Amino acid sequence: MEHIYQYSGIIPFITLPVPMVIMGGLLLFPTVTKKIRRMLSFSSVVLLSIVMLFSLNLLLQQIYSSSIYKSVWSWTINNDFSLEFGYLIDPLTSIMLILITTVGIMVLIYSDNYMSHDQGYLRFFASMSFFNTSMLGLVSSCNLIQVYIFWELVGMCSYLLIGFWFTRPLVGTACQKAFITNRVGDFGLLLGILGFYWITGSFEFRDLFEIFNNLIYKNEIDLLFVTLCSLLLFSGAVAKSAQFPLHVWLPDAMEGPTPISALIHAATMVAAGIFLVARLLPLFLVIPYVMNLIALIGILTVLLGATLALAQKDIKRSLAYSTMSQLGYIMLALGLGSSRAALFHLITHAYSKALLFLGSGSIIHSMEAIVGYSPDKSQNMVLMGGLTKHVPITKISFLLGTLSLCGIPPFACFWSKDEILNDSWLYSPIFSIIACSAAGLTAFYMFRIYLLTFEGHLNPHFQDYSGKNGSSFYSISLWGKEGPSPKKKKNYLLSLLKINNNKRASFFCFCTKTDRLDLSVRKITRAFRTIHFNNTLNPYPHESNNTMLVPILILALFTLFSGVIGITFNQEGEGLDILSKLLTPPINLLDQNSKESKDWYQFLTNATFPVSIAFGGILFASFLYKPVYSSLQNLNFLNLVVKKGSQKILRDKIIYLIYRLSYNRGYIDAFYAKFITRGLRGLAELTHFFDRQIIDRITNVMGLASFFLGEVIKYVGGGRISSYLLLYLFAVFIFLVKNLNFIF
Repeated sequence: MEHIYQYSGIIPFITLPVPMVIMGGLLLFPTVTKKIRRMLSFSSVVLLSIVMLFSLNLLLQQIYSSSIYKSVWSWTINNDFSLEFGYLIDPLTSIMLILITTVGIMVLIYSDNYMSHDQGYLRFFASMSFFNTSMLGLVSSCNLIQVYIFWELVGMCSYLLIGFWFTRPLVGTACQKAFITNRVGDFGLLLGILGFYWITGSFEFRDLFEIFNNLIYKNEIDLLFVTLCSLLLFSGAVAKSAQFPLHVWLPDAMEGPTPISALIHAATMVAAGIFLVARLLPLFLVIPYVMNLIALIGILTVLLGATLALAQKDIKRSLAYSTMSQLGYIMLALGLGSSRAALFHLITHAYSKALLFLGSGSIIHSMEAIVGYSPDKSQNMVLMGGLTKHVPITKISFLLGTLSLCGIPPFACFWSKDEILNDSWLYSPIFSIIACSAAGLTAFYMFRIYLLTFEGHLNPHFQDYSGKNGSSFYSISLWGKEGPSPKKKKNYLLSLLKINNNKRASFFCFCTKTDRLDLSVRKITRAFRTIHFNNTLNPYPHESNNTMLVPILILALFTLFSGVIGITFNQEGEGLDILSKLLTPPINLLDQNSKESKDWYQFLTNATFPVSIAFGGILFASFLYKPVYSSLQNLNFLNLVVKKGSQKILRDKIIYLIYRLSYNRGYIDAFYAKFITRGLRGLAELTHFFDRQIIDRITNVMGLASFFLGEVIKYVGGGRISSYLLLYLFAVFIFLVKNLNFIF
């Protein structure tokens, strides 16, 4: 066992040769490097697989021995300062290593086919491999300085990968927005690190915790300053994990390739902020105000992410807001002191969300075969629908991920989310109500995504692509076995637009003023018609090949069975699950909410309400977006639940307000653009005016005065005796005139 730990320091550097060889080869031997690009991508998968096996061995040792291993070596030594580098292997590190490597391998295999036709194929794999190296170094770091170094490397890789397709204007804006937003949090993180070094005199985690706890116990430190430093540390996690109010970069980051979204925006990089808070939890636990703030930020992020995902049309942006909401659950659990539930949900959510993102990539891949490369069309759920029989494997896998994220048993996220909801009830009933409500919203918008993409609302007036009666209400599915004639095509589109006047259809759109919603759809429809009826592209959506499907299916298995690691098998609840073995004292991160003994009956009782909420959200989404062929088809849903006098207010005010609030991202981006961006720009213009009109003018006047003074002096000191005599006589004359009255 000791032998294994001694070589753990090479883990971050095992994958480093791949980006070095790729970038060096592209600079020195570009032709040869491009010819062996598949070999290089295969090498990245093999090396990361070696890291996974190494990490799995470490995890097994942690389960059986419950030991912590740390190795350091000095880098800078001075009389009053010593900086050490090294690595730390503990349960938290082991869990993160397994998470990074397993998801990373699946994404790399998936990317081989997804990016095969891209000219930047090698650049993509070089950036991905270097990102994996940075993440592995981050989670195995033993001090705050080392964490910060790898933290910035992760941010740099994220910037490069989000801006991978840099020729598109929106991509450049997205990567700059992500970079600047994260710099705000990273600057606070740096200040917090320096503040705690000033307090404790150490960057090492164990020394930092011991010294800080002693200072707090002896009341030898200013609590206000400590709280400020803790909040600065937490600001780094807020930005990296897309927590409110620094969450605005995550939806725009979906402009990058889909494998990037699956890896760094679902499972790894956004988990870095969670990892940092979990690592520093012993610091935060002794400061109740900070813990309360962490819980508050978490619950606000949960509700905001779930609300903003309700009306998004882009499938990746919807999943991005879902990621934001689920990370809020994890941050809420950390704020409650329940590190076990937080790490449990981090694992289950990472696999489920990676599955959903890779599934969305498969959907986008099939749509691009029809409409070409156009994110406005290939990622727009409004233009999808009826994909079930064309991409059945993707559909089933996506459904499994959707059910897991909704919290439906026995899928993975059910077990972890249930723990968080129970812990939130012990902390605050208000927080629990909000968390349960957000769980219902999660079930609603996730099944909205699923139904709009694969099912759609069928309209009996139209012909679908299979030739049967019915067509997708939301989707404009113009591919199929038999395309309509130009006359039928015109009638089809006119009737599709006329349906917006139907009140029930307006309610289905989640917006009464659907003309605003569907203006862009009408423009996109023309492009779809041109592409389809000219037969310039493949008229059929198709399933992805095996290289993309195998990672999706493996992640589906993880989604099904990863919840087993946190299930308590005995009736006394003594913690026979893997997480309990990993997080036993003294390794456990000092959970405030110690778990009481529970049996299966109590567990099922506690889980009944959250599962009922989730099923309610699913049924509501199914009623709105799934076709209904029954006697209830012509009934107005509002007549069933609301009195007629209140229907107009509900439809025209509340529903429309929720739709606009969600579709426009809660107007938070607009607020930042109007007040912060414009405010900073106004401050910059004021500073520019002050510099040009005041500072520059003072400098110019000083220079001009020096010039004239020099011109005068050069005549005084010319070296001529006659000039000196003239000046002398002039001075005597002035003296005599001034003293003339005194002489007489």
